[in-house]
Parts: sequence; C-alpha cells; structure tokens
Amino acid sequence: MDLFLIRHAIAEERRAGLLDERRALTDKGRTRFELVVRGLARSGFRFDCVYHSPWLRAAQTAELLTPLNDGPLLAVEGLARPPDPDFFASLEGEQVACVGHEPWMSDALSLLTTGNPNGNWLRFKKAGVAWLRGSPTPANMELRALIPPRGHSLPT
Repeated sequence: MDLFLIRHAIAEERRAGLLDERRALTDKGRTRFELVVRGLARSGFRFDCVYHSPWLRAAQTAELLTPLNDGPLLAVEGLARPPDPDFFASLEGEQVACVGHEPWMSDALSLLTTGNPNGNWLRFKKAGVAWLRGSPTPANMELRALIPPRGHSLPT
C-alpha cells in the first residue's frame, strides 16, 4: 500500500464560542493546499479512497483531494484521536490518503514506521504530506517522502 498521511490545511484560529471540531479552512489554507494537490497530480498519484477526520477542517481538506480520488471520501473517528493500529490495518486500497490532525499524524507516522506511537521527533506542518509504503501495521511501513506544503511534485 502507498499511504499518504496528510495534516489538514490552515484553519481558523481557536476562539471562544467556536468548537475546535467546527473550525473551517481559511482562504490561505485552501489556496496553499490546492498547490499540494497540483504537486500530487504532477507526480501521477491517485487515491482509491480518502479517509478523513470528521472535524470540519479535515473534511474540507479531504474534499480538495477530490480531483485525485477515484473512490469515496470517508469520515472516520480513527483520525480524530491518537493512532490505533487496528484502524490503520483496516484501511483498504492500494493508494490511500488519510487526512487528520497534529499531534496524531506525527504519532501515526512514528507508529507505522518504527512501531512506537511517540512522534515527538517530527511535526507535520499544516497541509504537510508523508508518503509511506508497505503494510499499514506498526513498524511495517517505509517513509518514502516527507513533503512540506509547498506544492512540489513528489518523487515517484
């Protein structure tokens, strides 16, 4: 499997009266993530499925992947909490994207590549992408690329 772990794009700042899970993407966040999508497209990537956290900013980020997605967009609670090995083992498809939040995306990357869910050695920037290959189980994936949100093409 090629698994793309993606942190949501830039969202509204936290403020009183706005629930964290209801924070929407900003115009700047949308614009920057559209560059990321173009970079993925230039590299020839397509997704069999895009899983995303049900929180608004992750759902909106996942929707921006629609031009690259041949399958469903699936909101899953497993991307709105610390990484669970059973969740990742249940993913289906050959090329799959998961859109979520920090610190859980870094923890998932650490879990899948080293077996240790403590991702303190890395932090995803907003709209950052990690491309992994292998079996989506602890310590069975290889990090192929860690791409900051600049829209550059990924190595193939």
